[in-house]
Amino acid sequence: MKRKLQVFISSTFTDLIEERQAAVSAILKSGHIPAGMELFTSGDRSQMDTITRWIDESDVYMLILGGRYGSVEPLTNLSYTELEFDYAVEQNKPMFSVVINEQALEVKVREHGTTFLEKNNPKELKLFREKVLSKISSFFDDTKDIKLCVHESLADFLNNRDLKGWVSGHEIVDTTPLFDEIKKLSEENTLLKETIAALEKPTPTAPEEVKGSDHQFSELIDTLKSIMIKVPAEISTAGEEYELSLLTIFYFNKDYLVAGITNSTSGNAVSKFLYYNICTKLQVYGLTDNEKVTGVRYRRCFVTSLGMKFLAHYEKTQLAEKKSKATTKETKEAKEAKEAKEAKEAKELEKPKNEVTETKPAAPKKQSSQKNK
Repeated sequence: MKRKLQVFISSTFTDLIEERQAAVSAILKSGHIPAGMELFTSGDRSQMDTITRWIDESDVYMLILGGRYGSVEPLTNLSYTELEFDYAVEQNKPMFSVVINEQALEVKVREHGTTFLEKNNPKELKLFREKVLSKISSFFDDTKDIKLCVHESLADFLNNRDLKGWVSGHEIVDTTPLFDEIKKLSEENTLLKETIAALEKPTPTAPEEVKGSDHQFSELIDTLKSIMIKVPAEISTAGEEYELSLLTIFYFNKDYLVAGITNSTSGNAVSKFLYYNICTKLQVYGLTDNEKVTGVRYRRCFVTSLGMKFLAHYEKTQLAEKKSKATTKETKEAKEAKEAKEAKEAKELEKPKNEVTETKPAAPKKQSSQKNK
């Protein structure tokens, strides 16, 4: 059966119109189905939910990255284009990217102006570009490079039998009898496996100890203290944006993170902020991890065993610091009391000595006249 793959095209809008049209044209000429942002309006969180459903229903994800970062979603401080890319990666969606060459971008800016260049978020664009280039990607100078990449990539993906794609109705064969036979065999196979598992229970092995020395944790504490995170005004109790260290946010939200934070669309603003802006950064250091939740489309972020040991170490150091400060205060107060007591005793010893030295000798008595005679 001839399959048609649905390809979701992700990109910024105004600066990549020609490049996106070239990609759509190449996909159609290859006999496949394009889907992209032309179908949606941008800058809306509910619209982002619609886009994620389209990514789920597509067979392949394609990113075109130019010189712009795109509109930023306020809760995560990430562009909608980067959120689409991260979601496709989380879903293990087959994907490929085309990234504009630096020289080609310079030519484009000279010819069309600085509207094709990122002015507001250059640092975020650089980090996003590095993330994209770490996956399957290639550079392009013009639209011909994009078309060539589309043809080559889709030819490779078409050989992947795991991709369902779209098939014409008249090519579908009635597989009901075969399905019934497979179902019957599957049930028998499951029953046999359960019987074998009951007879041969493996001896449980002790879990491997998670590594992490006090010295390593101390270095990690300094690292997390140095990373400052902007807390959006939308979730601030004061209604204003402010900054906190990654360590502070991790420690004071440990109960939520240990229980697990999901990217469910029904979650509140705080949960989404922690999932997209905190968990991903802690995952770099192995303190959190991300898993697919069975039976639903969303994912769950949780604290790893290493993260648990780190939190226990940090709490232990906090208690030790408090105890040390209390001991130091008591020692200082005792020392001051002792010095005051000694000073008082010294003053009491000096007082009689001063009185003796200041006493004047008594005048001699006058002799009686009888004795003189």
